[in-house]
This record gives sequence, C-alpha cells and structure tokens, in this order.
Amino acid sequence: MTETDTAPRLPAMPPDFSDLVERARGGDADAWREMVEGLQGIVWRTVGGFGLSAEDRKDVFAASFCRLFERIDTIREPKKLPGWMATTTRNESLTLLRARQRVEPRDSLGEREAEAGSLDQGLLDLELVDALHRALDRLAPACRRLLELLTAEPPLTYDEIAETLEMPRGSIGPSRQRCLDRLRTSSELSAFRERSVG
Repeated sequence: MTETDTAPRLPAMPPDFSDLVERARGGDADAWREMVEGLQGIVWRTVGGFGLSAEDRKDVFAASFCRLFERIDTIREPKKLPGWMATTTRNESLTLLRARQRVEPRDSLGEREAEAGSLDQGLLDLELVDALHRALDRLAPACRRLLELLTAEPPLTYDEIAETLEMPRGSIGPSRQRCLDRLRTSSELSAFRERSVG
C-alpha cells in the first residue's frame, strides 16, 4: 500500500451543515460523526497556532466539540458553523493557556527571573491574540464572513467563495484588503501598533 493510499481524503465539497445540525439535534449519531469530520481540520489548524503541547491540543479539541454538543440547539445559522467552531477553539485555547499560567509551579526565584522574558512575551502574545479576536468580532458581518472563508480549511477557491457570498469574483480581493485595513486600524489593536512604533 502506498503513502497516497493511506493519506486521508478531503471531501470534494464542504458538508451541508444545515442538514447535519438538524439531524444532530434529533440524535443522529452519523450526523455528529460527519460534523466532526467536516470541522476537525478547522479545529486542529486553529489550536495549532497557540504553541500547546500535544496533550493540551487534544484537550482543546475535545473541549471545543463538547461546546458544540452543549450548544447545538442554539446554532441559528449552520452555514456559519466553521467560523463559530474556530472562535470556540480559540477561546478554549486561551482559557487553557491562562489556567496554565496561573497554576504552573516555579521552583526558585532564579528560575522565575530566567523565564521572565519569555513569560512576558507569552503574555503579550496572548493579549495580542485576544485583542485580534475582539477586533474581528467588531467587524461588519460581511467582513467577518469573508475572512473566515478566505482562511477556511480545506481552502476554498475564489469561485466557491464568490458563490457562497453571492458576490462577483473580482471583488473578493479588494473587499479582503478593505476588511484587513479595518482590522489593522481597529481600536482593539491600537495599543499594539503604538508598541511596535515605540
């Protein structure tokens, strides 16, 4: 058996989350399995950006899908489930990181001093990630949806994005730039722009 025979095959088209959510609410175990398969790439990609250990990544993965299980009845727009799942995974990752920093033991004053620089940088990174998420939440829904689709996993083509958003393909690039400009100039990220200039 070759490597290509054992490699996971990505679905040709994104899952129909509207159908899956409806079936899952009715207790359909197959629907839950298909939802996990359709969303796991987004969850792994999101949690991978936080520098967690393998065990912590697994914990966040499980916690994120537990949140989905708990809140499946509150999902009003199933087509936005990938973005909801990415946000949930980021929140679970941040919660775990903050908990680790509160309870992590320190053996000696010397070790604390030696690690102060890296810890300060870690806290700054957490602050930046948190500010970025708040800035994303304040974007217009159309901008948030566009950026979510542009960073979807597996990647979508411009044609697929244009069809999903019912917008001309040629306007995706300019719209993306405008959304990113609004993100960069947001009040949530202003403190970090000042730090970088200083």
